[in-house]
Amino acid sequence: MKTIGILGGMSWESTRTYYRLINEGVRERLGGLNSARILLDSVNFADVEPLLRSGRWDELGDILCSHALGLERAGADFLLLATNTMHKLAPRIEERLSIPLLHIADAAAGAVTAMGLDTVGLLGTRPTMDEDFFTARLARHGLTAMVPDCEDSRCAVHRIIFDELCQGRILDASRRAYEEVIDGLVGRGAQAVILGCTEIALLVSSGPVPLIDTTAVHARAAVALALDGIKEHS
Repeated sequence: MKTIGILGGMSWESTRTYYRLINEGVRERLGGLNSARILLDSVNFADVEPLLRSGRWDELGDILCSHALGLERAGADFLLLATNTMHKLAPRIEERLSIPLLHIADAAAGAVTAMGLDTVGLLGTRPTMDEDFFTARLARHGLTAMVPDCEDSRCAVHRIIFDELCQGRILDASRRAYEEVIDGLVGRGAQAVILGCTEIALLVSSGPVPLIDTTAVHARAAVALALDGIKEHS
């Protein structure tokens, strides 16, 4: 079994979901008392968020590369960056590592293409929705992605992530707001909606089209890679 390196804490609300899903996946595949071999480095999001908010990506890159290299030195066979937004820095991190980085957008794209779909909506933080690091990665898989076309909607999606979900607050009014945004994407032709922030599935889990929980599909991909070549229990 390969050792999974998880760079988490952004936020820990979703990182704990990663830990649970990966271990459940290994137990389901191997049975008995089996669990995953995981190295977890959980950063303090209070140190990271101000840099994110002010767009200080070079400093963020230095911090995440340092933590990623620490996981590699500790014995991780591949790296999981347990956050969608920070995948903006994935190319920089990959340049520094000698182990693979399992990209979250590739996992999401695999789930969409497995359903035979090609047009998706994308929800996430403002960087994930406003920039192309995620949508361009989806395009490599032949997918067309759209984000909410209303500035107020994108602001609301972003605010709810940071002010509520990352702090463990789950509000019905926010769930309804997300459902309205999802309906708008579906009305524009989205065949599925990618929940492109690892906390969003804490708030919404179903809709008029399939919702792709990036935490779940990323964790599933990690289990598959960690157990590659290992015989499953019958």
